Amino acid sequence: MSFQNPRTFLSPDFIIRAAAQPWELSGVAELRRQVFVDEQSIFKGNDRDAIDAIALPLAAISTIASEADQVVGTVRIHEEAPRIWRGSRLAVARTHRRMGRLGAELIRLAVCTAHGRGCDRFLAQVQMQNVTLFKRLHWAPLREIEVHGMPHMEMEADLTAYPAIPDPFVGWKALSPQMRRAA
Repeated sequence: MSFQNPRTFLSPDFIIRAAAQPWELSGVAELRRQVFVDEQSIFKGNDRDAIDAIALPLAAISTIASEADQVVGTVRIHEEAPRIWRGSRLAVARTHRRMGRLGAELIRLAVCTAHGRGCDRFLAQVQMQNVTLFKRLHWAPLREIEVHGMPHMEMEADLTAYPAIPDPFVGWKALSPQMRRAA
């Protein structure tokens, strides 16, 4: 029997849901700092802004023995205008990017949640390297823009591809691609 090095162990499943517990909210803030401040140098110090006061933070949470462990992905959503919602600050921990689906699961939770709250349009300003992912997930490019000095694509979700969910705090479990193949 072989054992993995605990430093390289990645959980086989994840909880995808709205962040509510204090440890989840601090995990969301820390992950955003790691990605947008430390890695991408888009912001200095932190990436917090006025939208955080009204946004709903969503999280991908790794598990150990089926228990919530740590925030490894996040996105926030807010109603920008009546029935027009926006997603922003999509981030996945560097250690979990090779999982290949946490970003997609967070996008699905974001749009389905907004759809469940009466959304007629869901928009996001997407970093150019992520445009292909969003297109695969039924998003249409609208126009190229610059955000925080970086090129982005304004994109809109096709709401028909995202069924409304009533409670994002319930969420769902997402298996890693390796576990799905084994099942």
